[in-house]
Amino acid sequence: MNISMEERLENKNVLITGGAGFIGSYLLDRLIEEANEIIVLDNLNTGKKEFIRKHFLNPKFKFYKIDLLNQKIDKYFKNVDEVWHIAANPDIRVAIQNTRTDLEQNTLVTYNVLEAMRKNKVEKIFFTSSSTVYGDAEILPTPEDYGKLIPISLYGASKLASEALISAYCNSFEMKAVVFRLANIIGSRSNHGVIYDFVNKLRKTPDKLEILGDGNQKKSYIHIEDCIEAMLIGTNNLNKNFDIFNIGSDSWISVKEIAKIICNYMKLNSKFEFTDGKRGWIGDVPLMLLDISKIKNLGFKLKYNTKQSIKKVLKEYVN
Repeated sequence: MNISMEERLENKNVLITGGAGFIGSYLLDRLIEEANEIIVLDNLNTGKKEFIRKHFLNPKFKFYKIDLLNQKIDKYFKNVDEVWHIAANPDIRVAIQNTRTDLEQNTLVTYNVLEAMRKNKVEKIFFTSSSTVYGDAEILPTPEDYGKLIPISLYGASKLASEALISAYCNSFEMKAVVFRLANIIGSRSNHGVIYDFVNKLRKTPDKLEILGDGNQKKSYIHIEDCIEAMLIGTNNLNKNFDIFNIGSDSWISVKEIAKIICNYMKLNSKFEFTDGKRGWIGDVPLMLLDISKIKNLGFKLKYNTKQSIKKVLKEYVN
């Protein structure tokens, strides 16, 4: 039997890694009233204090600027009941310039978090993985039990390696985990991605828009509010020691269509310039649509479809 979020968080001490970032800060906003105490660890490389500043005077909230890769973190996990491990390098393209980024910020940081949990006997971890673990999936929409996981990006490889570490720790040290394989999550606090990039490009050169790839890449996008709701529903399902949920929209859209929506909204008649090739960058998955029936079967309902999500975020960016 599933329990409500209020029941699950009653008198719970929660730790969020990356809690000042895009996804982490929205999660903090939702959990702060229900949890007994929330600790956020973030190095502020991509996270921002402004996202969490409103919680600084809340006696339930504690923030520590911490480098999860290089600093000692064990003491922060003392008396913690559950960990939301959100911290990661958020930009897939960064690895092309520095191939160690995803290994260190995603996989090794996950190992450090798991070790801190093991030493402090923390039993629950909720982890944000990625649709990139599926690579160029041959089945669309792609279900969680798709059995040919061949990532094509270093980011995807690092997330899959992190999933494997979490699974191993759960089976070795009596932990429980829920892994969320996220589609493209969009919201006004995000500082990368196609909408953010297009709006900034058009502000600089309104007469033209460079589109990476041929513009036919087609993917699903889910608004951050829906993403958080889906994850909270997924955490109620702790019947297994390790479980996986896809989190995304059940609709998708091409990059070219997104460009048209943005230009129309900004009242621009921009010329589209394509860099050609079916991938926007090395490691880009041109076709991505997740099967989200598993999380829907637990009661999750999308508030916004892909187009509605894009238009909502576009309005927030432009205004």
